[in-house]
Amino acid sequence: MNIKELDKQYIANTYRRFDLQIVSGKGALCCDENGKEYIDMTSGIGVNSFGYCDDVWQKAIEEQARTLSHTSNLYYTEPCAKLAHMLCEKTGMKKVFFSNSGAEANECAVKVARKYAAEHKGAEYYNIITLNKSFHGRTLTTLAATGQDNFHQLFTPLTEGFLYVDAEDIEGLKKLAAENKVAGVMLEVVQGEGGVNALSEGYLKAVQKLCDENDLVLIIDEVQTGIGRTGYFYSYMRYGLHPDVVSSAKGLAGGLPMGATLMSEKVESVLGFGDHGSTFGGNPVCAAAALSVISRIDSNFLSQVEKKGAYIKEELEKTGAEVSGLGMMLGIKTDKPVSEIISECMEKGVLCLSAKEKLRLLPPLSIEWDTLKKAVEIIKNVIAA
Repeated sequence: MNIKELDKQYIANTYRRFDLQIVSGKGALCCDENGKEYIDMTSGIGVNSFGYCDDVWQKAIEEQARTLSHTSNLYYTEPCAKLAHMLCEKTGMKKVFFSNSGAEANECAVKVARKYAAEHKGAEYYNIITLNKSFHGRTLTTLAATGQDNFHQLFTPLTEGFLYVDAEDIEGLKKLAAENKVAGVMLEVVQGEGGVNALSEGYLKAVQKLCDENDLVLIIDEVQTGIGRTGYFYSYMRYGLHPDVVSSAKGLAGGLPMGATLMSEKVESVLGFGDHGSTFGGNPVCAAAALSVISRIDSNFLSQVEKKGAYIKEELEKTGAEVSGLGMMLGIKTDKPVSEIISECMEKGVLCLSAKEKLRLLPPLSIEWDTLKKAVEIIKNVIAA
């Protein structure tokens, strides 16, 4: 059997894969088994921050793998400690818990919010308000946090204690907070899976004010928006917000599985010995990879992300398309079915994603300008055809 046949026979049928086997990649380019080259405008759904097999990233992994590949969290390791320090230095947060994925980072965030509320208000204050069209993960608890019914239907009963309100409806949010015993509010600055919808500055600041006035834990899910994706290290920084908890994953380790939950001074001491844990969390190789990524995301790099995102938006709007999102996390709505656009782009050597009815672009943050322009030109022609 070939690889595709092996996959279909032995891997759980949870993914509707494209008829494409990627066998190698470098930077923003990858090749299939027949040697055809593609410009990857997906970066593994926002994971490959510096593209495929980045030299600096690869070297960091190789050196760490030769030194110390894994040990339990019963012992100290240098990459884990240095990464936590670097994340706190870049954000002003005080403590970090490391895990393996965005869903796990969000699970930790929920636990922090509930324990904080239980200690300060009472155990009955466990509800978390999230937004309709949000996406926070696929575990039973993060599915419950996700404000999309289609994700809930087959897996009830889900974890209780989540309330939903429309994005931008600040009065609805205030009403929920007033009428229920609430621990916190959880949101994405740009709703990725929900359609690449960027929340407004006014709304976000109103949510911040509500949380501050009512001692609610503000959780910002930066799983997809974080690590420079929107032109800021974390997207909340664009608006001067000060969340209590931030969840991070995807681009954090540039292609290796790593999640992180960052905690502010308000909640830094909530988790005590035995309250949480992760066998692989803070793995030295993953931490070394993450250090190689975030050490390079400085103001100059972020300005290039902003410029590249603005270029994509400006060019695609010339086709009459509506473009949403921030930085290099963009959604494109056209009259043409998104499945057709993705298929035609793939045929012409460009890989794209979807989010609801929109085309979604998450290019490697380091994509070269010439490569980006070539990809955008192909996408423009496909949309206009």
